[in-house]
Amino acid sequence: MEYIKIRFGDDSDRLESRFEKNIEDMFRSISPMFSLSEKTWKPQVDIYETEKKIMILAEIAGVCQKDLEIEINSKAVRIFGKRYELPRGERAKYRLAEIQFGNFERILFLPVMIDPENVTASYDNGFLKIHLTKKPVEKTFRIPIVEG
Repeated sequence: MEYIKIRFGDDSDRLESRFEKNIEDMFRSISPMFSLSEKTWKPQVDIYETEKKIMILAEIAGVCQKDLEIEINSKAVRIFGKRYELPRGERAKYRLAEIQFGNFERILFLPVMIDPENVTASYDNGFLKIHLTKKPVEKTFRIPIVEG
């Protein structure tokens, strides 16, 4: 059974941000109209699997269900939406601001093919749960060759 490799503490987010900035600078030099419209944040996600299913658990507290979308195909899942900033007091000043707001997106490439017609999703207590059914491994058949 193949499992998804999980890496903690790598620099992929920092490298991705640098890459996005370089791409944006390159296009902006061609025309000022080109720019990345909004920065996105990435919700934390767990992916685990059994023999027949893959489960995705995304932490997206504070996102209204109407502002959440999921797209799938047989090899990937895209979770995206928007979390709006909560109003703060009239004369309040931030002393610490770690909660991210705005658009978010996660594209998750899966290690095996899934059946896009056999997927369920639920949203409860700030967690999005997606259950994906793996496609059975296709068998290979030998075909006899006959003359003429």
